Amino acid sequence: MNHKEKRKQFYQQIPQYWADLYGQEYSLYDMHLVTEQEASTIRKTTNRVGHLFFKTAELMRQLDDDLLLSLGFPASSLRFLRIHHINVESVIARLDLVQVDKRYVVLEINSDTPTFLKELFFVNERICKEFGYKNPNEGEEKRLKEAVQAAIFMSLAGMVPSHVETPHIVFTSHADNPEDRYTAEYLREMTPLPSRYIPLHELQIVEGKGLYDADGQRIDLLYRQTYPIEQMLADFDPITKEPVGEMLLELVALRKLAILNPISAFLLQSKAIQAVIWGLHEEQHPFYSTEEHAWIAEHFLPTYLEPDLFREQGVAYVQKPAFGREGDTVQIMKDDAILHEDSNKSYADFLSVYQKYVPLPTTYVQTVEKIVKGHLMVGSFLINGQASAFGYRLGGPITDNMAYFLPCGYK
Repeated sequence: MNHKEKRKQFYQQIPQYWADLYGQEYSLYDMHLVTEQEASTIRKTTNRVGHLFFKTAELMRQLDDDLLLSLGFPASSLRFLRIHHINVESVIARLDLVQVDKRYVVLEINSDTPTFLKELFFVNERICKEFGYKNPNEGEEKRLKEAVQAAIFMSLAGMVPSHVETPHIVFTSHADNPEDRYTAEYLREMTPLPSRYIPLHELQIVEGKGLYDADGQRIDLLYRQTYPIEQMLADFDPITKEPVGEMLLELVALRKLAILNPISAFLLQSKAIQAVIWGLHEEQHPFYSTEEHAWIAEHFLPTYLEPDLFREQGVAYVQKPAFGREGDTVQIMKDDAILHEDSNKSYADFLSVYQKYVPLPTTYVQTVEKIVKGHLMVGSFLINGQASAFGYRLGGPITDNMAYFLPCGYK
């Protein structure tokens, strides 16, 4: 059997999975091998960076509205930004890390609606068995399941009226996206309580009263695999022109609906948070301990709300939207020249942040067609703020939604 046939045979065994996306190969039938020491370093970095982000969220809730607006948060989000209904900022978050020499630095956090879950928590285990390697993420699926269950119970406990006897739990996503739908279904299987998958377009809001399914049953808890809060806030009913996203968040504020990730996760979603962290670090501000300042120096990149310093120094930098995903609207610049840019410009209206550029390491992999060279980025999950599963995307200098999933195993 050739490589193409082996890959097809292997991925056909995995139910509800998107080995190909947009008509192209997504999941590689190949392995990136890591040492246990490398895995340990990735997890140590993830714990440190996660701690710093979550600590900074506490500070963010104390900022005044003008400062929050200057960090790119939409005006319509301000009344929701300080809500903190459960004891963790984000239940499931993903860091994007890059190896620089012997250390790892963080490019950004997706704390609100992270993708890449089923690949790392479920598929990686199976491809490790196929190739005969030990899985670096062994045991992490159990932790994910426990975290999802605990978050559901914790969120429902805060509902009004509290302790709903038979809660109506719904997992949702855009129906036309198999990656998001199957990820939502994967997480839905982890809940011990009865639940349903209902696509976003079938949900209905009654202002101040509740979110309902097509049968008119009120929903108590909504897990949204897609529908990030910045998109929610820009969502208006095409017929009535009602701000349906704001209305949904108002239900959360009134505790008439619980959402996962919690609303507090949005506070960390703006990439401008990294400019806050870096600015406080440059001042050696006492908000961070001496040890935390050392972690910032090791794992964060200089990040600002203006590119002036990078231009003065003549160093390359990355311009990216405060709210943006999958490399969309990202440019790598030096002086006034664009070195690389993503062709999509969906997030051009958001505030830009400017981060020192570091090149992604490269490796060679086997695809269906040929051996290709690509740039490696690490996706590393935080589950309830603790390091969990990690894995690799392989793409261009800017990692976009066409980047491959490259499974990993222990050497």
